[in-house]
Amino acid sequence: MEPGSGPTLNNSSGSVHGSLVQAGTVGQVVLNSATELPTPFQLPPPPRSFVGRDQEESLLRSQIEPDWHGAPQVAVISGAGGIGKTAMALHHLHGARDQFPDGILYAELGAFSPTGPLRSEQVLEWFLLALGVPTVRMPSDLPSLQGLYRSITANRAIAVLLDDAHSAAQIRPLIPSSGASSVVVTSRRRLVELTLDGALFIDLQQLSEHGSITLLGGVVGAGRLASEPEPTQELVALCGGMPIALSLISARLLAYPHRSIAREVEGLRDDPEWSQSTLGEVSLEAVLSTSYEDLPPPLARVYRACSLHPGAIFGVEAAAAALGAPVCDTTTLLVALLDRNLVSQVGDHRFRYHDLLLTHARQRATLEDSDHTMNAAIRRMIEWYLDNSIEADLALLPHRRRLGKRFRRPTQSRFTSPREAMNWLTEEHHNITLAAQSAFEHKWYDLAWQFCEAQWGYYLHARRYSDWLTLHAIGIESAQKIGDFVAEARLRLQLASALTNLRRYEEAAEECRAALRLTEHSGHEFITASAFTELAGIAQGKGQLLSALEHLENAKEIRDAIGSERSIALCQRRIGEVLTELGRYEEAIVALTESASALQRVDRGQQARALTCLGRAYVAVGQHSAGVEPLREALLIAKELDSTHYQAEAYAILGDISWNQDDAASAHEYWSAAHRVYSISGDPKALMVTAKLQSVTRASEPD
Repeated sequence: MEPGSGPTLNNSSGSVHGSLVQAGTVGQVVLNSATELPTPFQLPPPPRSFVGRDQEESLLRSQIEPDWHGAPQVAVISGAGGIGKTAMALHHLHGARDQFPDGILYAELGAFSPTGPLRSEQVLEWFLLALGVPTVRMPSDLPSLQGLYRSITANRAIAVLLDDAHSAAQIRPLIPSSGASSVVVTSRRRLVELTLDGALFIDLQQLSEHGSITLLGGVVGAGRLASEPEPTQELVALCGGMPIALSLISARLLAYPHRSIAREVEGLRDDPEWSQSTLGEVSLEAVLSTSYEDLPPPLARVYRACSLHPGAIFGVEAAAAALGAPVCDTTTLLVALLDRNLVSQVGDHRFRYHDLLLTHARQRATLEDSDHTMNAAIRRMIEWYLDNSIEADLALLPHRRRLGKRFRRPTQSRFTSPREAMNWLTEEHHNITLAAQSAFEHKWYDLAWQFCEAQWGYYLHARRYSDWLTLHAIGIESAQKIGDFVAEARLRLQLASALTNLRRYEEAAEECRAALRLTEHSGHEFITASAFTELAGIAQGKGQLLSALEHLENAKEIRDAIGSERSIALCQRRIGEVLTELGRYEEAIVALTESASALQRVDRGQQARALTCLGRAYVAVGQHSAGVEPLREALLIAKELDSTHYQAEAYAILGDISWNQDDAASAHEYWSAAHRVYSISGDPKALMVTAKLQSVTRASEPD
């Protein structure tokens, strides 16, 4: 999920979305609720031409009318692929925009996407972010997400377009609660289960001959069609009333104003796919093939190459990588495909295929391109995602020691700040994961394992544990396949870090032991030091503090010998944490102060963690006021990095401070903010914060 508007500190002006954190009196930090939320309008552009659906439009208008005293209206538009379901929904909702002053939400649910249907939880997170809920306040489980969504939409008139739905179960959590709201669903299935939700069902059929001629004429001109009436009738018969076929042909005729309708019909008739069908029956394959055969070679190549992208949505730069061409030239080619209705635009410089076109494009690639050509295009895209992930990771953690031959600092990075790097990683996270999986499937193991290294900074900030575990399982197996035992050891320790955070201590310890066995005679002391550090985390989590301290002292001795400033400072921070838990507060404060000072020069994110630990040490020794200042600084850095997890750690301790100062309301708000972040990532710390929230509830109950 994309990091949202995190808290800020001190001065603020203008509109605020999400939460605002300001310094208050008596050394406190106060969370203020936002007073203004954005009005989303997420619809893609309306169809260029839309005709022949008067009866269906009338039915839809009668259903989609706000009624504050009733239930939300639901309409399901069903029909075959390419029949015009999405076009009808978009045409209607763009025209009805004034009925929904609180916004219109849109999601493509991916029933026939190569990567499978989207989960309702993921869509709810997107909708809540669009409605102004910051990530630090986002629940993690479906019931909580649905409850928050219903609360926020209870007094709003919004519309929701759910495109390409897979099932009724996927739809139900996405229905808002207000009777003034409406939901339009498109699906190849009828979804009759939504009858229980009072849904109206509209089953789209093929366009009539008159509607088909009207659609064509709206694009190429009625006069051009009127000059060739018989070929025009045959052309629409060949298209069988399928809007996708008509739109492809109209785009081609528009591109060639001097081409006769008769020649277009002849081209379809000559297609072998058409010759196998009977008169009057649509052969969409024939239309697609004719549209494709009409493309100049450069456009045909980009049509085939982009279909090999691992994810459904791709950017211009990834497409340029597939082609091995400059971005400016690729942009021109994609715009030309857009003009021919062979791809659609879904965002700034981002495109996708209709699922029927994607299948056709991949079939053409298989038929016309050699395995070598296709694999080369796929590898270039994978390498593009890997190299840009590496640049982003270098921007997040510039001084971290890394493995992997592709980790070389670029002369000029595309990322000018950690925030910019984090935003890119968040936007492309799904495609990056799919790229790593594709690398593994193609047996490009040297690329697959390096994605784990390149995502390390992202996982430290985002704490997406499920993806963290999945990607490292791929990486470890990849390192094993090529016999790189040092890389395997490194990734096992990174996996152990996630397992420790999830309190799966025995599994984490086994990964550490495996890493030590792999590097026993390698001379890679930094791996050994990392193993000791991870073992310390396991011992600390199990309450074996003296053992944890011993492991950390062993790690620090190795790191002192190596001379890595960042690694030494990180080890010093961990020692300070353990000393705090041992009650050796003065030693802890010294160690954490030194760590934060050193990390300021080499790792801002870890500096925030050291400052948070310092605040915790001051709280433990009873110096609450002294603990606020480092926590405020930690929040500033976490905001700078868009790191919701680091913010949560500071919030949790600020809640402790408020509770100790008998400010139950502030404690509840801070702990709630921390709990939401921990819940999203699946961090077991959520349980500990839950217990604290329950103590606030019990304290507020009357005797």
